[in-house]
Parts: sequence; C-alpha cells; structure tokens
Amino acid sequence: MSIILNPVIISVVLLCILCLCRVNVLLAIIISAIVAGLTGGMGIGNVMDTFISGMGGNAETALSYILLGTFAAAMTHTGLATILAKKIAAAINGKKFVLLSIITGIAMLSQNLIPVHIAFIPILIPPLLHVMNKLSLDRRSVACALSFGLKAPYITIPAGFGLIFQGLLAENITLNGMEVFKNDIWKSTWILGVGMFIGLLVAVLISYRKPRTYPDIEFAKNKIEEDDEEALKLNKNHYITLIGAVATLVVQLLTKSLPLGALVGLGIVFGGGAVSHKKMDKLINEGIGLMGYVAFVMLVAAGFALVLKQTGGIEVLVNAVIPFMQNSRIIAVTLMLIIGLFVTMGIGTSFGTIPILAVLFVPVCSHLGFSPAATIVILAAAAALGDAGSPASDTTLGPTAGLNADGQHNHISDTCIPTFLHFNIPLIIFAIIAAYLF
Repeated sequence: MSIILNPVIISVVLLCILCLCRVNVLLAIIISAIVAGLTGGMGIGNVMDTFISGMGGNAETALSYILLGTFAAAMTHTGLATILAKKIAAAINGKKFVLLSIITGIAMLSQNLIPVHIAFIPILIPPLLHVMNKLSLDRRSVACALSFGLKAPYITIPAGFGLIFQGLLAENITLNGMEVFKNDIWKSTWILGVGMFIGLLVAVLISYRKPRTYPDIEFAKNKIEEDDEEALKLNKNHYITLIGAVATLVVQLLTKSLPLGALVGLGIVFGGGAVSHKKMDKLINEGIGLMGYVAFVMLVAAGFALVLKQTGGIEVLVNAVIPFMQNSRIIAVTLMLIIGLFVTMGIGTSFGTIPILAVLFVPVCSHLGFSPAATIVILAAAAALGDAGSPASDTTLGPTAGLNADGQHNHISDTCIPTFLHFNIPLIIFAIIAAYLF
C-alpha cells in the first residue's frame, strides 16, 4: 500500500482540509471516518458499525461534559459569578498584574476545582472590561492568561478536566500497546506546564506589557462600580452553590468519577434550594447548549479512531514512517508534534485528538525505544498543540467571547495569534527536551 494512498493519511489530511474550510467538526470527522474505511477496503455498513461502536469509548467523558455544563448554568442562575466579578474589581486596587493573576487563577480553578470550563468567561469577563480599560491593559495579555488557565491545568493536574484528559491519555496509550496508568501522566507532563508558564510570563511581562488604550464603551448592565458594597454580599444560595462545587471536587477525587461528582454537586444545588426545581429542565438544556457540542465531538473522535485501527493502515504507516525518521529522536519527535499541531488546529480539541494520534504515535514511540514517560509527554504535547491558537478551539473561542463583548477584541489577531505563539512554541521545545531527559 502506497503511503500516499494510506487510509490514515487520506482521512487525516481530509479532516484537516474540511476543518480549515470551515466544515462543521462533527461532520468533518464523520466524513473522514467513512473515507478512511472505504479506502481501507471496508464496506460502508461495516464502517458505520465500527464507527458507532467506537463512540462508546468516550461515553463517560461526554456525560461529564453535559453534567458540568449544567452545573455552570446553575452558577449563573444563582448570581455567584457576578458577585465574584465585583469582588475582583474591588480587590485589585488599580494593579494590572494583580488582575491578570486573579483571572489566571480563576481560569485554572475552572478546569480543576470548579470544573465549569469556559462557561465562566462570558459571565465574568464583560463586567471587568471597564476595569481593564481604566488600567490600559492590553487584552492580548488577558487572552493569554485565560488560555494558560484553560489549558495548562488539564495537562498537568489530575483533577476536574485534568482527570478526563489524563485518563484519555492513559487509556489510549495502553490500548495501543504501552501500559501506563492515570497516576503516571502528571508525573511526566509537568514539564509541559513549565514551558507554558514561561510562555505566559513572556506574554504578560514582555510582549503585551505596554499600555493599550480602548474607548470605554458603557455597559448598562455589566459595568461594575467598585464602591457598591451591597452588591458584594453573598447570600444563602451562593454558599450552597459553593458547597456544591466543593462536593463535586471531593467526590470525583474519592471515586475517580467526574460524572458522579457533578451529579452530587447538582444534587446539593437543587436539594439546597439554591436553584428552583422549576428551572431544572431549563438548566439541563443550557448545560447541553454549553458543553453538548464538545461532548459529541469527543464521541465521534473515538469512533473515528476505531475505524482507523480497523483499516489496517496504521501498521503500514508506522512501518513507512520509521525509516523516514532515520531512527533520530529529534526528527521523530518534531514530526509527531507537527502532525499533532495540524490535526488539533483543524478539529480544535485536544481531548478529541488523543484517540486519533495515539494509534499513530504510540507504536512509533515504542519502536524507537522511547520510555513510557517520554511517550506520555510527546502524545500530550502533540494533542495539546493547536488547542491554543486554533480558531475552532474553545480555548480561543471562550476568551474572545468575553473580551470582545464591546467589539474591541479581534478573534484572530488578538486571541489566536498571541496564544499560538506563546504556548505552542514552548510546548514543542519542552516536549523535545523531555524526549531526551525522560
């Protein structure tokens, strides 16, 4: 089988082209899976059966996203996010780096401690734009701070979305012939977090340190008055919601089940009366709206990965690529990272990329003698590359949704390009370093 006609190559290239042509990611993955199966000699019925069967591999992850989206909607209805924004405005005391640190910390908490992902951004950031304008804060630095907080924690911390990401890594690496456990992941991926932190420091302290002026457009319902003491008070519903968030974290850490943790948190919010039972259906619908799309992308990505395995083209591709890499670690790692960058840039999700890349990279890493730790770092970096910088990624769409509330923040030039440069370059460099150290 020619490498050019390899079903894996054809389908992955097609997937990237379709995504770059702005074809919906769900449809692009399904079409690519069908093309992979047909070019691999599978019948159309067999392709669809295999695809649907493979989707079950990410069922737990998809359920987690739906339930956590519902929890995020509940936080919105209690008004807790608005209270938090007002407290931030009152606490920064005119210091832009304090504001950036707080925003970064909250973004990190949204991945691990209170796992609501990007749902907090359109709620928290618009009320703070007035404060940012008074500080002449370059919003590109805020985009980088948010992107770091959304991305680095799931790569390095085994809680919340980090538990999902690292679980996917462990599962897919093991399924493809190299046994690793969830607890092994963060012990290796910490080096990627260091690289991203350096990128954040460069963005905040060097690249976007200079003041940038934005016209202060009034937001009748969003503008925060820092001296509004009454608006800073927490009520019973807010405390119940906080208890639910803590319970979500504790349960998922004890049981290693994020869906169960989210379910317990929702039970506390509804059972404690923080949100009326009459709003339950509405919140579920909002949760599906917030996170349902991401959940389905992950489901179909797992189905795509199984189709790729069944075509038999993976072994052929591995055998063809290994001589091309000339048994050189730096060439091998660089090529794998570049492939990961293009794939994730196309589909816009590092989580959904893992099953696709694992079937390609784990056999190569095993053949070239990479240790499990090095393989973990390479696959994690390859999957995460492009998540920051991709126009279709929630890591860029989320920050833009908040920072462009007044129409003064461009998605490509102010979010995608800065986050691409400051996080993807460090990920490549530190992944190559890890391949030699681990």
